[in-house]
Amino acid sequence: MYKNILVPVDGSATSKRGLEEAMRLAKAGGGTIRLVHVVDELVMIDPEVPVYYQAMIESLRESGKATLAKSEAAVSAQGIPVQAMLLETMGMRAADLIVEQAAQWPADLIVMGTHGRHGLRRVVLGSDAELVIRHTSVPVMLLRSSQSSKP
Repeated sequence: MYKNILVPVDGSATSKRGLEEAMRLAKAGGGTIRLVHVVDELVMIDPEVPVYYQAMIESLRESGKATLAKSEAAVSAQGIPVQAMLLETMGMRAADLIVEQAAQWPADLIVMGTHGRHGLRRVVLGSDAELVIRHTSVPVMLLRSSQSSKP
């Protein structure tokens, strides 16, 4: 069974579905869950409004902390050992930080939700899930939300 399960969380329905599955696996196998939330500080910077930029970054941090706290409480309520980490980056893809965290911990499994984008939407928006699969040596379980559209 998987003892160290890494779960990226962002508060979306797909992320919640991934967390639910990770909790099921951890509970069945006596595993530990490490939650990660990535804050990307590289946003469109307008040098004319630095005050707004700092406020936006702080808002992203606070939102990430709230997402982690809510997820951590859900895992703890199930009696599963849990750790939570807020990761910050300046333009690095979230997928890269997830892969890095999985290797450093080390994770036995990454469980994450995917929006299931395809076609032009995937090209334009990218797919962190796809990048994680391509760059990690750790097994990855992807889950769509029950609300996700089918291809």
